[in-house]
Amino acid sequence: MPTESGSCSTARQAKQKRKSHSLSIRRTNSSEQERTGLPREMLEGQDSKLPSSVRSTLLELFGQIEREFENLYIENLELRREIDTLNERLAAEGQAIDGAELSKGQLKTKASHSTSQLSQKLKTTYKASTSKIVSSFKTTTSRAVCQLVKEYIGHRDGIWDVSVARTQPVLLGTASAGELDTGLGVLLKCDFADNLPNRLTRDHTALLWSIETGKCLVKYSGHVGSASGDQTAHIWRYVVQLPTPQPVADTSQQISGEDEIECSDKDEPETDGDVSSDCPTIRVPLTSLKSHQGVVIAADWLVGGKQAVTASWDRTANLYDVETSELVHSLTGHDQELTHCCTHPTQRLVVTSSRDTTFRLWDFRDPSIHSVNVFQGHTDTVTSAVFTVGDNVVSGSDDRTVKVWDLKNMRSPIATIRTDSAINRINVCVGQKIIALPHDNRQVRLFDMSGVRLARLPRSSRQGHRRMVCCSAWSEDHPICNLFTCGFDRQAIGWNINIPALLQEK
Repeated sequence: MPTESGSCSTARQAKQKRKSHSLSIRRTNSSEQERTGLPREMLEGQDSKLPSSVRSTLLELFGQIEREFENLYIENLELRREIDTLNERLAAEGQAIDGAELSKGQLKTKASHSTSQLSQKLKTTYKASTSKIVSSFKTTTSRAVCQLVKEYIGHRDGIWDVSVARTQPVLLGTASAGELDTGLGVLLKCDFADNLPNRLTRDHTALLWSIETGKCLVKYSGHVGSASGDQTAHIWRYVVQLPTPQPVADTSQQISGEDEIECSDKDEPETDGDVSSDCPTIRVPLTSLKSHQGVVIAADWLVGGKQAVTASWDRTANLYDVETSELVHSLTGHDQELTHCCTHPTQRLVVTSSRDTTFRLWDFRDPSIHSVNVFQGHTDTVTSAVFTVGDNVVSGSDDRTVKVWDLKNMRSPIATIRTDSAINRINVCVGQKIIALPHDNRQVRLFDMSGVRLARLPRSSRQGHRRMVCCSAWSEDHPICNLFTCGFDRQAIGWNINIPALLQEK
């Protein structure tokens, strides 16, 4: 009779052994069959096209996975029993200590030791669950405290800057970089006592909007060249008639403060053409400020309204007399391009920031002496520096930090806020000392002056900014929108921040 080869015999024995093992499992453990029988039968089926070696490997791997889960389950049960034991021991020790009438110090020491052990066990075992619970609390809190009120959509390109006037009439103004990283400074002068947003963007226009209705009221298009590469700052005058305010829809139920839904950079607000096409257009400025040799990136009024300061990529800031348009002072000293300038609301002080990682404080309070102080502490471009109440300055940087400084002590900041993304033009709510941080990663966060995080503005796939947030601006007294933000998604957003509730949860 023909005899089988050794290899064939061995393969057949292994196959029979696996079948008998599978049968024994089916006979002795019906519950396991329901759980894993289907995959095993598929692997062991006669019609399977998998080689026997592959099926053996798969069975072995599945067995290892099952053993790992079994070990984890046993460890979990042991941890639960240990926690119960610790709870019982803690309760028993408390009773024994009371019976022994020990001193309060001994009682406190033993109770503290047992409590710390139990606390550590609980933290180790249920850390993930606790994090989820805390996140749910934050979501509810942020939704109630920070609400999106109005979106101002209509520009054809990204918006770079947004600001709110400090005196009546309250204005909201924005500016944007140019197509080839050029920028635009804007100065506003008005004969109108109401709340309007002004926005100046990469589509070479400035728009005024009604905050309440979101309607475009006035368009300014006086700059020439590639997005204000004309190296000038313009002052222009306007008079408008506000439309009747309409009730503001409640959008708080549609968004969540802790949403982390990623949006494509190609997602842009949908617009029905140019919303500013029907607006009155201003093409001639009241005054044009000229002296810079580079792009004007920012501008601000000095207290009193008779002088204005501009910042440029030519590494200088200029102080002008508004009535005559004459250059009063050229502020030199920065080693690289300027990124921002800001004036003190009540004193003749100017702060300029630069890509040279510093910002400088210029003092014009004494007409005969113009002093300058240099603040060093950042490791990357200082994107903005702004004044607060008292003798403090807050600076933001591309090094992902915000620092609070005391003007009387320049050596080190009194508070440092560390974040996960570069920070753009910040703004401080002067009355409540809350800092709004716009980020490159599309987020806007709120901190207090001591560095404690208060909230993050809601953002989802449907609402909020879809690209880098460039700037923020507070309007504390506005009854509907008290915070505005803008970004490269071509929209400005008005927010209602419930400041009392925000500070109460601090």
